[in-house]
Amino acid sequence: MRIAAVGDLHCRADTRAAIASALSGVDGEADCLLLAGDLTDHGTPEEASWLAEELGKLKLPRIGVFGNHDYEAGQESVVRQKLEAAGVKILDGEPFALGDELGIAGIKGFAGGFEHAQLQRFGETVLKQFVDACIAEELKLENALFQLRTRIRIALLHYAPSRSTLEGEPLEIYPFLGATRLSGPLDQLRPAVAFHGHAHRGNLRGATRGGVPVYNVALPVLRRLEKPVGYLVLDV
Repeated sequence: MRIAAVGDLHCRADTRAAIASALSGVDGEADCLLLAGDLTDHGTPEEASWLAEELGKLKLPRIGVFGNHDYEAGQESVVRQKLEAAGVKILDGEPFALGDELGIAGIKGFAGGFEHAQLQRFGETVLKQFVDACIAEELKLENALFQLRTRIRIALLHYAPSRSTLEGEPLEIYPFLGATRLSGPLDQLRPAVAFHGHAHRGNLRGATRGGVPVYNVALPVLRRLEKPVGYLVLDV
């Protein structure tokens, strides 16, 4: 199957036309489109309506997760309703299958840092709550991947599950771009590939410590490629 993926569309009044241009042609190039979060810029119903209108023009299946920007206005339930009314399936820990062939496990993910620098559940209550939020996302991903029985399984996140796709970002903000915890279900349950966004200045390709391929499909990353594209197409 041919999978198209992109994240960080950040739909707002002045980016709407650019989004339509970026996604032009995807219907003829892929079997489905995966959207790796930050679909809107501030999570407002107006932004969601604009994006829903553009995504509603596409004919292929569209599956997405939310990013941190989609929660900014506190109206994520309305944003989800508008996008799903346009035919976009939004995942938050649910397994989703396209027939018997392709299954997608989608979560937002969360921050926390990587490897030896990963934040641990110790100290003040607020720090424990922060770590608990990441653990909850990890468990969602594990549960969704475990339930999928399709030939191909894909993990879709907003936050990065591996630091290998963050090169180019300032080291100081790595802990806020993802967490090693998110790679645990990937290395245990071995999906074919994982896609994420969020890291606008990161790099395209990487892998978890266990060797699962990871792609950072944030739109700014794709636009920096030698041949700029509005979405990545991958055969799986």
